Amino acid sequence: MDIRQRILDAAKEVYAQHGFRGATTRLIAIQAGVNEVTLFRTFGSKAALFEALMQEHVAKSPVPDLPDNPVDPEAEMTHWCAGILTYLRENRGLIRASFGEIEERPESAMSMCRGPACAGMMLTDYILRLRSMGLAAADGDIQTAVAMFVSCIIGDALRRDLMPRAFPPVDEAPARYVRIFMRALGVEVVRRPSAVRSAAGD
Repeated sequence: MDIRQRILDAAKEVYAQHGFRGATTRLIAIQAGVNEVTLFRTFGSKAALFEALMQEHVAKSPVPDLPDNPVDPEAEMTHWCAGILTYLRENRGLIRASFGEIEERPESAMSMCRGPACAGMMLTDYILRLRSMGLAAADGDIQTAVAMFVSCIIGDALRRDLMPRAFPPVDEAPARYVRIFMRALGVEVVRRPSAVRSAAGD
């Protein structure tokens, strides 16, 4: 791992624990195993380091694809939900720290929100495709259902360790969230004939 990435990884850990003010360049340098001169030579300033950290977070935010041609909506959305939940849980310290400093450093919180916002738009487009195929109710309130679904995912990822009894078991959560979401929008549960034929041919 190169020095730049070591410093970024260290900044992420220190920031998640101490916030922006508490994440001193000295602490970050110690965590990275470099001296502060190397840190400043690499990034120029603490502000530039944290800008690079936020840019890296946005670039690495994995929003799984939902297929252009839906075949098995329940399976496809469950896989999608599980991928987003995993990433958010792995990065909950960083996200919490950013949300906690929203008044002082709104740009950080906005960076943290780009992934969920993109996920919401992707899910909306997917439901519209299902509707055009006759697999979702024509009168469903997509905007509200998507907002509730994405908020549920974020809440699970950020608060499960604090309120474990408030959420379904980890291994069941994606499927259970998806089933409630599908019910709200009248999404068909049965698999399309093409999926059945594909499964039979495997």
